[in-house]
Amino acid sequence: MGKPIIPQRRGKGGSTYRSPSHRHKGVPRYPKAFTGEGVVEDIIHAPGRSTPMAKIRYDGKKGLLLAPEGLRVNQAISIGSGSEVELGNVLPLEEIPEGTLVHNIEARPGDGGKYVKAAGTSAAIITRGKKIIVQMPSGAFKNFDKKCMATVGILSNSGRTDKPFAKAGNKHHAYRSKAKRNKNVKGIAMNPVNHPHGGGGHPHVGTQSSPSYNAPPGRKVGNIAPKPKSKKNRRK
Repeated sequence: MGKPIIPQRRGKGGSTYRSPSHRHKGVPRYPKAFTGEGVVEDIIHAPGRSTPMAKIRYDGKKGLLLAPEGLRVNQAISIGSGSEVELGNVLPLEEIPEGTLVHNIEARPGDGGKYVKAAGTSAAIITRGKKIIVQMPSGAFKNFDKKCMATVGILSNSGRTDKPFAKAGNKHHAYRSKAKRNKNVKGIAMNPVNHPHGGGGHPHVGTQSSPSYNAPPGRKVGNIAPKPKSKKNRRK
């Protein structure tokens, strides 16, 4: 009887792929029901994230925000409606002019920020109306509620890929912080007990590599067969 393959083990939520939350500094999110100024106390490295975070002190409380390029310690930032459109300030999308670069955009008002959070990325405000049209880093256009908050600026640490890892150990620890595997072994290089493609003295699968879309999890490996198009999408 075969062993559970890696996707099966990951799906069970076992200790092998558990995120090292004890190393995480916290979740960067916008403060709820707060409008005013805050001060950047420190800019810290956040394991598990590609961009550093800024410790913000506001109204006697402390919070975390993603740090854009050019943000500095002891800088004052404004949060909420009526703020000026300046680096690091947090405003509703309806108050940000077209062409402005923003990041950490809320999917729904009050959720703290869900989109454009990777290092070196930014989105551009295209048009404003009943919905705000934003061009995402991928180039796609997405509609947002005009009350969704966003931070002005481009996220820092855009040159993170310039420095080589130099050795496998560095990459191992970097990916461990993200709860990811930095090495992927081919199925044909495994034993039959570990993978459906394993076994045999040949460098190929030995059978079809496109299983059915309805195949069980232990057999659904390789090139998954695409779903058939619906009748309304088919060309006449």
